[in-house]
Amino acid sequence: MRPIIILGAGGHARVLADVLLQLKTPILGCVAPERPEKPLSGLDYLGNDSEICKYPAGEVTLVNGVGSVGNPAVRRGVFTRLSDAGYSFATVIHPSAIVGSAVELAEGVQLMAGAIIQSGCRIGKNAIVNTGARVDHDCEIGADAHIAPGAVLSGDVKVGERSHIGTGASVRQAVHIGADVVIGVGAAVIFDIPAGALAVGVPARCIRNRFK
Repeated sequence: MRPIIILGAGGHARVLADVLLQLKTPILGCVAPERPEKPLSGLDYLGNDSEICKYPAGEVTLVNGVGSVGNPAVRRGVFTRLSDAGYSFATVIHPSAIVGSAVELAEGVQLMAGAIIQSGCRIGKNAIVNTGARVDHDCEIGADAHIAPGAVLSGDVKVGERSHIGTGASVRQAVHIGADVVIGVGAAVIFDIPAGALAVGVPARCIRNRFK
């Protein structure tokens, strides 16, 4: 296994560092715009993002530690820029996560502690299924999406690229959620949600288009 460099040094990066250490994965350190105030489990700070170019793409693997809360643009930009430069991203699966049969996990997917992914699901590149989130059978989660802690997706749900399903939200079976959607904390989604919407409440209602 090639050694890992973690991108970022905030809360999400610290959680990923803990996972990688539990998995006994070799880690060179982290890169971030500034030296972190809280060290990542004693890992070395390698410098700012420009330090990546010192490590040939074929000799290291990256882990995207940039978080995604409602706006995945920075996280997506980091992944796209370095993928285009030839770097590969590790798929990270916490030891306590449960992954069913016939599940497809694309490059850079992160399954955090207690996440459950049931049979037949497909998770797109650079997506996060966060702590304790549950994704039932045959769901499709688009690239760069974030299923926040404790969210629950029933079977056959589709979540578009770059969408954010808020902490503790629940989604009814077979609902389709478009790209670039934000579902608020604790919302109950029982109807399809169009692309670009901000939806909140129980049941969830679209209160505005995020891009208008």
